[in-house]
Amino acid sequence: MIPAIEKDSLEEIKIFQEQKLAELLHYISQNSPFYKRLFAGRNIDISKVKTLEDLQYLPVTTKEDLQECNDDFVCVPQHKIIDYASTSGTLGDPVTFGLTDSDLDRLAYNEAISFACAGIAEGDVVQLMTTIDRKFMAGLAYFLGLRKLKVGVIRVGAGIPELQWDSILKYKPSYLITVPSFLLKLIEYAEIHGIDYNNSSIKGAICIGESLRNQDFSMNILSQKITEKWNIKLFSTYASTEMSTAFTECEHGIGGHHHPELIIVEVLDENNIPVKNGEVGELTFTTLGIEAMPLLRFKTGDIVQLHNEPCACGRNTLRVGPVIGRKKQMIKYKGTTLYPPAMNDVLSGFDNIENHIIEISTNDLGTDEILIKIAVKNQSSEFLQEIKDHFRAKLRVTPKIEFASKETLNPLVFNPMSRKPIRFFDFRVQ
Repeated sequence: MIPAIEKDSLEEIKIFQEQKLAELLHYISQNSPFYKRLFAGRNIDISKVKTLEDLQYLPVTTKEDLQECNDDFVCVPQHKIIDYASTSGTLGDPVTFGLTDSDLDRLAYNEAISFACAGIAEGDVVQLMTTIDRKFMAGLAYFLGLRKLKVGVIRVGAGIPELQWDSILKYKPSYLITVPSFLLKLIEYAEIHGIDYNNSSIKGAICIGESLRNQDFSMNILSQKITEKWNIKLFSTYASTEMSTAFTECEHGIGGHHHPELIIVEVLDENNIPVKNGEVGELTFTTLGIEAMPLLRFKTGDIVQLHNEPCACGRNTLRVGPVIGRKKQMIKYKGTTLYPPAMNDVLSGFDNIENHIIEISTNDLGTDEILIKIAVKNQSSEFLQEIKDHFRAKLRVTPKIEFASKETLNPLVFNPMSRKPIRFFDFRVQ
């Protein structure tokens, strides 16, 4: 199930997107209070925007814009809103997104072609191990997409390894949709309770919320630890509520494929200028085909690299590489630039570590300070030194590390109000 546009030439894809961009600009100039005000205030003539390259002459939209003017982005009367979703609020106040009937159809289409990219097909059964309530767009999107693919869905929800295994053994799903670190808990439970997980029905897992790969697409420590024990295929995804679109890996595992019929993608530098091909920058997108809350040049805060080499799966679309980090979570430490994912990856290599958090604060000199708190099975000064040596070897710096109890860290990491594990706490003076 590869949409024809994704197998077209790059020139044909560009022409298609430029036509859709013109339609979007006309739509938001007529229906969006926010963009109407923006275009008028800056004397922007949208008729002059003819090509994708012309996008750089238009202003960007930020998370702060969405937080401060949430209702002004809505382009339809309230009675047309069928579903209310909200962002997770990881980097600020949550933002509410309304979806019309048409938007829900678009969401289902996006997930159907994304799951098909990972090899899920009609006749499969999939275990959904994420919440579908609490205004979580992704959980609803997964269900709608699988339904569109005519795939069986087991809505178990998050957590509780015993319940997950009861369901796997009873209904025999072929794929799981889950946070990848939870797969380690499933393996641990299976080993304790004598479940032969390598002879289970599971062929693969669509992994959300945590990275699986290094920048060269090799498996990171987390995915290595999973696949060394469990012979299943892991698929990485990248998505957000704001874009209502997903970038999912195919079987070749070299980046999340772009759906050009749904979204225009840019990677921008500090001055909101597109970076050169292959360079790193902030992922910025323009949504296509959204009725209730379309967005123009929305800056995600995620630092990524795009890849344009042909993929053996037959798609000619660009691919988004693993997220290097979030712009607001960038840390300057002893002359080195760090992002939390790199530190998480170092800590994932130690089986003795049961849980961890990373705290960033501002010291008396006004520079960034890092404190990592770890809960371990066996405490020792030798183990602490081993971790510090590993940090120095991998990241060239050694942050402050201290032991903490599992009882202290678990409620922070697995906050019941959050949809995903929280390991990064930013206490810096802004």
